Order: sequence, then structure tokens, then C-alpha cells
Amino acid sequence: MREIYMQLAGFAQTWGLVYFFVAFLCVCAYAYWPTKKKSFDEASQIPLKED
Repeated sequence: MREIYMQLAGFAQTWGLVYFFVAFLCVCAYAYWPTKKKSFDEASQIPLKED
């Protein structure tokens, strides 16, 4: 039973790292995508607008 747990834990650690790394790259690509710049600039000005 312990052997199965160790194999499962190793699988989860390896592929979990890959999953989160790919997710991180997707978030970075979304944040730095050139067509998103205008909407991010508009959103950054929201706290400075007066009611």
C-alpha cells in the first residue's frame, strides 16, 4: 500500500509542478498580450476617477 502511495505522490508532485508552470505561463501571456494593454490601462485609472 505504501508503494502505491509513493508512486501516486511522485506522480502528483511531478505533474502538479508541470500544471502550475503551464498555468503561470498562460497568466503571464494573458497579462502581457499586446491587445490587452488598452483595457489594463483603463482599469488602472479607475481608482483615480472622481464620482
